[in-house]
Amino acid sequence: MDAQGRAYATGKRKNAVARVWIKPGSGKVVVNGRDIGVYFARPVLRMLLNQPFEIVARIDQYDVMCTVAGGGLSGQAGAVRHGISKALTYYEPALRSPLKAAGFLTRDARVVERKKYGRAKARRSFQFSKR
Repeated sequence: MDAQGRAYATGKRKNAVARVWIKPGSGKVVVNGRDIGVYFARPVLRMLLNQPFEIVARIDQYDVMCTVAGGGLSGQAGAVRHGISKALTYYEPALRSPLKAAGFLTRDARVVERKKYGRAKARRSFQFSKR
């Protein structure tokens, strides 16, 4: 909790990192200074951000302000969801168990595998030719 009465958390997914602040409010979500509908245009990504609030029945009770960088839109949405979930537990510790059961507090550690030398991609070999 900071001086303005906000809870802060960092969310991560793939290469995206989100810094999330939540405070009691009307349910307004601002991502990188833009409205959620503008930044995350696809409905699936907006749904991803609302999942933590739906699980704990706190829809339109918190304002969310976040900055997110790195990765693509899908990874960024996952990072914001992770950050919102963590911030909710800091604000209301009683919400930890339903969020944990839903798997929102676990950092999804899957990242893109690096390319190896002698390979076309991470695992794909170059085309084999007998002659």
